[in-house]
Amino acid sequence: MLNIAVVGVGYVGLVTGVSLAEIGHHVTCIDNNKEKVHTLQSGIAPFFEPGLDELMKKNVANGRLAFADDLSSGCSNAEIVYIAVGTPQKNDGTVDLTDIEKVAIDLAHIILQDMIVVTKSTVPVGTNEYIKQLIDTNIVSSASIEVVANPEFLREGSAIHDTFHGDRIVIGSNNEWAATVIESVNKPFDIPIVKTDLRNAEMIKYASNAFLATKISFINEIANLCEKIGANVDDVAYGMGLDQRIGNAFLQAGIGYGGSCFPKDTRALVQLSGNMKHEFQLLKSVITINHNQQKLLIRKAIDRFQTLADKRIALLGLAFKPNTDDMREAASIPIVNELLKEGVDVVVYDPATMETAKKIFLNNVQYADSIETAITGADIVFILTEWDEFKRLDIHIFNQLMKDPVVFDGRNCFDLDQIKKAHIEYHSIGRPTVYRKT
Repeated sequence: MLNIAVVGVGYVGLVTGVSLAEIGHHVTCIDNNKEKVHTLQSGIAPFFEPGLDELMKKNVANGRLAFADDLSSGCSNAEIVYIAVGTPQKNDGTVDLTDIEKVAIDLAHIILQDMIVVTKSTVPVGTNEYIKQLIDTNIVSSASIEVVANPEFLREGSAIHDTFHGDRIVIGSNNEWAATVIESVNKPFDIPIVKTDLRNAEMIKYASNAFLATKISFINEIANLCEKIGANVDDVAYGMGLDQRIGNAFLQAGIGYGGSCFPKDTRALVQLSGNMKHEFQLLKSVITINHNQQKLLIRKAIDRFQTLADKRIALLGLAFKPNTDDMREAASIPIVNELLKEGVDVVVYDPATMETAKKIFLNNVQYADSIETAITGADIVFILTEWDEFKRLDIHIFNQLMKDPVVFDGRNCFDLDQIKKAHIEYHSIGRPTVYRKT
């Protein structure tokens, strides 16, 4: 078992650090945000992720996990340093490597012994070679540094499960010894390991996310066509998914993808392609389709009511997906902004994201503390996130609490046969509309 430091205690960094501690390594997670570090030392994660708090408290208690706000002290005994800082998108679609560059240079100033630097952050092809160059250029000791790319493939809301039950672990390095060491670090996970070079590892990450985003946009286009020809996308997707060459994952029609990965990574890959004078037409279409899909419910509602002005619309779900409090690139944001432009009285509810929502929407919407509070007196309900709390809902509640219940379900949470037995009007994605019986 090794001494490991993880720099950057955001989503990827914290999950990485906690998981490495769980399999036996001694891990110090480092972040320059002292308030965040203090919170972590108290056993509280700064974001919602099922199972994370329990593992974090367990490994702090057994002495394998610690937190620090100083790079030098946090890395003092480290044999391996993971870089997991943010790589946000710039306005032109390229990736901002400012934090990566700072960590690399700062490491170069404090490293005294030979070390392996592992990049967890999602970075453009060629970045790991650049990181090694930065460290080699700025290093103040005679230590030797090797760089390894070890991209993450975690789904928010399922990150702990994915870490211990993933499909593969990708290890990229131009140095066989370094790759073998990181392979041994990850061996206790008992997950297939793919060893390759730096650029291939970086490209695997981008290509994987781009392909999954493509599946989502594809099934959403099929769903939109199904509505026009009278087919049901649920049945179509089920029939497609039985083909092992296709599979059923990411074939759930809805209002598009969001979060911190797919939007950023698809745009970054398009930008990278452009820099290489390669026109990635397919991925450009994927991005356009997703952008349009996010406002589909509004178009449906306007088609139904002609105007939404002065109506009270309740939004159930704000997170980009269930089991997370992440609203980055969530469909709820453009939907709320568009509804406000239409003069709608907007009330919102989400089981996990309410504090985040208040920072985004300020006082422009009403905040409900339950489903019942949100939908009481509403003219329309939009379902934007497929939380289990919503999927298990007794649909008769819409009759009981709404004026004349009209529901636009952006995540196809309910079975149509179940809906037909209730006295509500129900619009979903890629499926026949159910009207109230008169």
